[in-house]
Amino acid sequence: MPEPSPTPARRGRLLRFGAAVAVLFALAGYLAVQYLTGGAGEPRCRVVSGKGDDASYEFTPDQAVNAATISAVGTSRRMPERAVAIALATALQESNLRNIKHGDRDSLGLFQQRPSQGWGTTKEIMDPTYAAGVFYEHLTKVPGYTRLPLTVAAQRVQRSGYPQAYAKHEPDATMLAAALTGRAAATLTCEGRPGATPVGGPDSVRAALVRDFGHEVLQEAGADISAQGDSSAPDGTSSSPSAASGPASGSPSSTVSARTVTVPVREDASTGTGVRGWELAHWAVANSSALHIERVSYAGREWTAGRREGEWLRSGTQGAPAAKEAATEVRIVTAQ
Repeated sequence: MPEPSPTPARRGRLLRFGAAVAVLFALAGYLAVQYLTGGAGEPRCRVVSGKGDDASYEFTPDQAVNAATISAVGTSRRMPERAVAIALATALQESNLRNIKHGDRDSLGLFQQRPSQGWGTTKEIMDPTYAAGVFYEHLTKVPGYTRLPLTVAAQRVQRSGYPQAYAKHEPDATMLAAALTGRAAATLTCEGRPGATPVGGPDSVRAALVRDFGHEVLQEAGADISAQGDSSAPDGTSSSPSAASGPASGSPSSTVSARTVTVPVREDASTGTGVRGWELAHWAVANSSALHIERVSYAGREWTAGRREGEWLRSGTQGAPAAKEAATEVRIVTAQ
């Protein structure tokens, strides 16, 4: 005689028990992976307040790249730090600093701009450099935007159905803007991706610099960017150094030189010493995962990929003063 079928109540208990067991197995698997990898997961980025308080904001490498682009486009247009903070707060609210392909109706990208409302084509809006640029174009048309509350300035550009939502992002956006514009030195760090398969090398770094800052970034102050065996044409392409310009080919030092992008720093008296250098250095760290950057150095400080805290340490020998040229250039070493 066949056994009676389980009652609905019993079936429900069995399903709940099975689900609980599945969750426990999944949790055990996750903990095992964390134990075996030392807790390693996706590399993180972090910005801290330059005011010496405990404020900080953590985000992903993809978000860091987009934030760095928004800031670079702003400063290249001579926009003030307040404009960069407004743009970053807007992107945090609209897309969480992610270049998404969906949104309300036909809204797209970092700022959820709409092709149907004249913001540009779909392809243009999905380009973070273009999206940031057109946002700043609209922001400059808002009278006295630097003196307005951030929510008001952002709303006059965006025309959002939730205008007060921008306010909650102002503290994080303000910290990000201070770091990415270079005013707050050594406040942005990322863990990077040591050991990842490198793609592009120095040429990719130069192309990204030109994309975000313009061609002038590699020629500031009329500097010779062929230092340390690295050279670039005005359009950002590379050329091979002559044998006389550096160590013998194949030596360890020449190998590092071939992987180095040296970016000259033009200081602006109106912004203060070191601001431009830290802007470029923070940009490089924010892009470290995407561009497989291994090391960034500026003004006697150095960031290295793979350090869990990602902090900036003093470079060179203990307590030795930084070389004179250290504050006139940012050095970016790639993984290949």
